[in-house]
Amino acid sequence: MIANILYVDDEPHNLSAFAATYRRLYKIFTAESADEGRKILDAEDIQVIITDQRMPKTTGVEFLASILETYPEPIRMILTGYTDIDAVIDAINKGQVYRYIQKPWMEEDLRINIDKAIEIYTLRKENRELTEKLLVANQQLEFIARQNLLS
Repeated sequence: MIANILYVDDEPHNLSAFAATYRRLYKIFTAESADEGRKILDAEDIQVIITDQRMPKTTGVEFLASILETYPEPIRMILTGYTDIDAVIDAINKGQVYRYIQKPWMEEDLRINIDKAIEIYTLRKENRELTEKLLVANQQLEFIARQNLLS
């Protein structure tokens, strides 16, 4: 499966560079604003969301926090040229961010972090599916046990 990656950044050249760098490895979706990002999330099954922290109107943390309830599954990453410890803390606490990465990104390092995020997404999905199967199996066993008690 080729993973779907959403990158939200208000700088078009960053979006272009990201798409050009990673388009052979992943299916890349780009958005220049949080609003555009939400529209993509509404239309596509996204596994990893990467967002710039400092954008007009909405910060990356605010964007991630705002979509958390509707889209809890994608793994979240913040990519920024600024080091702001309050933003890092907010990213972790409010946006449930997996990684906080400095710009300019190192191509190989970012690829490794994206691959790890995809692995985490996949493991969480498999865990949810196995848990659901286990619940169904338990319900079936309880039904059989009740039938045996009645007969």
